Amino acid sequence: MQYTTARYKTGFIIFSIGVLMAACQSKPLLHKNLSHAQTADESIAAGQKLAAQYCQSCHTLPDPSLLDANTWENGVLPQMGPRLGIFEHLMKKYPSNQNDPNLDKNFYPAQPAVTAQQWQQIIDYYTAVSPDTLPQQQRTQPIQVSSTLFTVTRPKQQGATPATCFVKWDSAGRHILTADIIQQSLHAFNGQLQPTDSLHTGGAVVDVTASPAGTVACNMGAFSPNNARGGFLQLLQTTGKLQLSNPRLTGNLMRPVTIAAGDFNGDGKQDYVAGEFGYLQGQLSWLEQKDSNQFTQHVLRSVPGAIKTYVQDYNHDGKPDIWTLFAQGEEGIFLYTNKGNGEFSQEEVLRFPPSYGSTFFELTDFNKDSAPDIVYTCGDNGDYSTILKPYHGVYIFLNDGHNHFKQQYFFPINGCYKALVRDFDNDGDPDIAAIAYFADFAHQPEESFVYLQNQGNGQFTPYSIPEAKEGRWMTMDAADIDHDGKTELLLGNCSVGPNFINPHANWQQGPALLLLKLR
Repeated sequence: MQYTTARYKTGFIIFSIGVLMAACQSKPLLHKNLSHAQTADESIAAGQKLAAQYCQSCHTLPDPSLLDANTWENGVLPQMGPRLGIFEHLMKKYPSNQNDPNLDKNFYPAQPAVTAQQWQQIIDYYTAVSPDTLPQQQRTQPIQVSSTLFTVTRPKQQGATPATCFVKWDSAGRHILTADIIQQSLHAFNGQLQPTDSLHTGGAVVDVTASPAGTVACNMGAFSPNNARGGFLQLLQTTGKLQLSNPRLTGNLMRPVTIAAGDFNGDGKQDYVAGEFGYLQGQLSWLEQKDSNQFTQHVLRSVPGAIKTYVQDYNHDGKPDIWTLFAQGEEGIFLYTNKGNGEFSQEEVLRFPPSYGSTFFELTDFNKDSAPDIVYTCGDNGDYSTILKPYHGVYIFLNDGHNHFKQQYFFPINGCYKALVRDFDNDGDPDIAAIAYFADFAHQPEESFVYLQNQGNGQFTPYSIPEAKEGRWMTMDAADIDHDGKTELLLGNCSVGPNFINPHANWQQGPALLLLKLR
């Protein structure tokens, strides 16, 4: 069984054709690595030119050095071959989804885009000039493990194998909500982590949004990578007994993982924007509400990978705009400015190489200049480049006031999955809490939860807790659950992820969630 990132990406081919053919942006030919020292210079040079020839658009794209030679040769490139119409090379059959009835029949080229010789030259280029191993993390401060920083609360009852894919403090129902991908169920806990209710959901609930109609649950359907339209949106009653509406608001969605609400065309009716992460196919679209809860879908971007969306009137013109992080192919944060009458313009405000494995972002005014800044995480290793990467971690990008973003801070965390920005210690400046689903569990399990305490002047002190090793944290939320003026953290343990990770502890015997409170 395959699992995804942000949960939702595992098994996805991380490079689109445009990404693979990115050498139009690459540096002059690099020195060959030791493992491919015998590769002919002529073939490498030809592969570099072929890459330039097949570059589909002007992206900020990865250099071969972002992955090691073995990952290129045996991970990424065999997945890219079918995208170019090459399903077998040198007696090696490449994996593909040719026989998937849910996949567009024209998804793969009918004829190879390059000859076998040209494909080998592309392979030679990417494998010969990439490093044999990636460099280690460059962390200026070690993570301090403290048993006195947080009080830690576990659930009062231990259930079956934890497979928590969603956790949220529901202020309306005054309880904690979690979702389980194995049981396909939703669970409610009180503030002392005592279970109070549960509900079968028929799929994996991975997001909710508030609307005048009530809480709307985003159900991606089957959690494992697939190309089916099995996702749906459904009203969720959280006050009193948990209940789901029937019929659903809308269905036939391609593994939706993010949902937000807004009146996007100014007609007074509640609309929604859905990020259909998909697998090989997906899209970002807004759902226009018609009469009697009927919806018309308007596609904003017809590619897979939409993983996190916010609705915000950033330009203060009275119309809700949309910010979305895409985590496949052309990874980046896109801003959709509402032009009125349901029309949007698109701008990519930040771009990331596909090997980054984008997982999450938050909009926050970090430097208090009234412009939204971005805290971004990358670390999805559940694809075909499962090696640890020194560029995974938490980034802060500051806004110059015109939506031009500049990196101000980076803290490396292997496999980073999510970061939440709050003033956890109530000292007037923003701190950051981060989790890592693909951490280096064998050598530094403490990086699976990192609390970055703001020291001012762009400096943070990293802390972790001994309990971090008890689970594999896929999801997280922050809220003042006990109403004492301090923000607590909720960590969700999804213990059943990809099996190439060597665990430091038996996560399946760990808690489904943890409640952390700064002392």
